[in-house]
Amino acid sequence: MSLEKLFGPGAARHLDPLRRRAEELGLPFEPQGRLSNTRLACEAAEFARDAGKFHDFHRRTLAAYFAEGEDIGDIEVLMRIAEGVGLDGAALSGALANGTYADRRRAAEEEARRLGVTGVPTYFFADGPKVVGAQPLEYFRQVVAALAAGGR
Repeated sequence: MSLEKLFGPGAARHLDPLRRRAEELGLPFEPQGRLSNTRLACEAAEFARDAGKFHDFHRRTLAAYFAEGEDIGDIEVLMRIAEGVGLDGAALSGALANGTYADRRRAAEEEARRLGVTGVPTYFFADGPKVVGAQPLEYFRQVVAALAAGGR
């Protein structure tokens, strides 16, 4: 869905914090102004996990979405990513069509709700704060320093 349709006029400004974080870390960031439905991508990641390729698939999926402007809600895009990391695209397509990994995805969604996740990414620190969103690197340094000093 387009960001304008979802958030209204000027929605692209919602990407500014992400753009700043990407710049800060020297990462490419070329979103296409849409929010992909990531349910199939999450299920595809479980397929990749079972095949021992989760890390590679995950990294390529994030790059496709954030750096290349791909719609990771599109099964053809997911198949291409899967094949690019050595997975069987046709097998992935079949697993997604059959809902093979839908229960795992739903369980992860339920766990996120139970933990109070309201946005992604969300970071949890033992005995510390829950950090939501693409925060500046300096903010994470402050959180870690406070935790190391015994604060919250």
